[in-house]
Amino acid sequence: MVTQVSITIRSEDEQKPAFIKDKILLALAEKGIPFRSASEVTPVFVKKSIDARHGRIKLVMRYDVYIGETPKTEAAALPVWKTADNTTCVAIVGAGPAGLFGALRLLEDGIKPIIIERGSVTTERKKDIAAISTRGIVDADSNYCFGEGGAGTFSDGKLYTRSNKRGDIGRILRIFAAFGANPAILTDAHPHIGTDKLPHIINAMRQKIIACGGEFLFDTKCVGFETDGARVTGVKVRGTKTGAEQTIHADTVVLAAGHSANDIYELLARTAPTALAEKTFAVGVRVEHPRELIDSIQFHGKTTAQAAEYRLTAQVDGRGVYSFCMCPGGFIVPSSTASHQIVINGMSSAARNSRWSNSAIVVEVRPEDIPAECRTRAAQDGVPALAGLYWRTQLEAETARHGNGQQAPAQRLTDFLAHKDSADLPRTSYTPGVVPSRLDKWLPAHIAARLADACTEFNKRMRGFICGDALLVAIETRTSTPVRIVRDKDTLECVALKGLYPAGEGGGYAGGIVSSAMDGEKVSASIARKISRPAESQNPRT
Repeated sequence: MVTQVSITIRSEDEQKPAFIKDKILLALAEKGIPFRSASEVTPVFVKKSIDARHGRIKLVMRYDVYIGETPKTEAAALPVWKTADNTTCVAIVGAGPAGLFGALRLLEDGIKPIIIERGSVTTERKKDIAAISTRGIVDADSNYCFGEGGAGTFSDGKLYTRSNKRGDIGRILRIFAAFGANPAILTDAHPHIGTDKLPHIINAMRQKIIACGGEFLFDTKCVGFETDGARVTGVKVRGTKTGAEQTIHADTVVLAAGHSANDIYELLARTAPTALAEKTFAVGVRVEHPRELIDSIQFHGKTTAQAAEYRLTAQVDGRGVYSFCMCPGGFIVPSSTASHQIVINGMSSAARNSRWSNSAIVVEVRPEDIPAECRTRAAQDGVPALAGLYWRTQLEAETARHGNGQQAPAQRLTDFLAHKDSADLPRTSYTPGVVPSRLDKWLPAHIAARLADACTEFNKRMRGFICGDALLVAIETRTSTPVRIVRDKDTLECVALKGLYPAGEGGGYAGGIVSSAMDGEKVSASIARKISRPAESQNPRT
């Protein structure tokens, strides 16, 4: 017999197996599950989470309990990645989670992936990222958003997702662990790798793909599609450092360019405008508190080595306002992809031990919320779906006008709510620096008003959330893309361009590392099935 049991223990009891076994036996008895002796009960650890309610820090431990049976503890099998046979080739635009996991999935069928990435490998990308903070220089092709591993590589590595229907979350976590992630991600309720660890894991994935016959073209930008009629048969690329142009011929193209590749949307607008559709997205700010304050609120004044997380949501005037990408013990980082804009994001190292904790607080934006001038411009350009993208670009440029280079405009939360200037600003983790600014005046009125009402509501649930040391930093606009590249719901092929498969966040079908990875796998699986059909039809089963 196998049953599942959850027990609650103190953190100091986590390493006491006899104590835990007694708690499990008691839980079985309370559930009325019979067993003859403790020796026939074998618990297998499944998942751990933290419960800080009621002023006490507790661990909730979940176990599969085998009674009178031998535990089935064999590890789930990893995929078998084959050597590419070079008979078929798939070009993948983007080396983020969707692109990398999509490439690995293709190799399960021996299909060769060629990954085209506009940014640099992680070692070079680190230098480009450092230049943003130290010199205010933004490389438009290699930054926090573009480069090996995608936006997640240098902005946290959170693996928590509620996208259970998208695919096998456990499979994605197992693959990450196989390439070097801490095995704890397999059992933690909110798994997290950390930006200091993730680059090495991404490098290991790249090495595996190359060893299996895949190829990478870094510092290489997609600038067009090769087509045969209405079908995409390749990608036209240009070296971002050399300017050299070439065409990569492929049987199929996967478009996994990420949520910040505006030029890809503009390319599609010129090539196949009906491929684009509007979608909801979000706009807001980062709120940063001293880590000690958030820990004290969430853990009710108790001390713990683990930085506290929070997740907050509210409905304000018909729109959702919510925390996103909460970074306990983390940093705010510059995520601009052009020098004339300011965009911010958050990240944490594996230890989550900085003196600050931050989170995006964003407001849901629907197509009808886009200003009339952006909708008119998009309509005049013949692509109404780009209205949200135009507005996002406009907001990021407006933010830069209220900043100084990459120094971001900021305001104390108390002053934002009181509609007054901040005479000074608290210390911040944002290394380019911040400058005082009246966010309450220049943020779009419907965004600022909802942020204010939501923060007031959040303070009711987390007493102390509103305080003099809470800092708002602008602007957070890249939680997701305002554009979707429309694909067939069954084949996943772009409805307007045959042979093109949108994937991941840039396609509008994911919202984080794990969901992007699952979508990349899903698209590649569909491609593999389609490629295999001709061979199957030649050898029908009898």
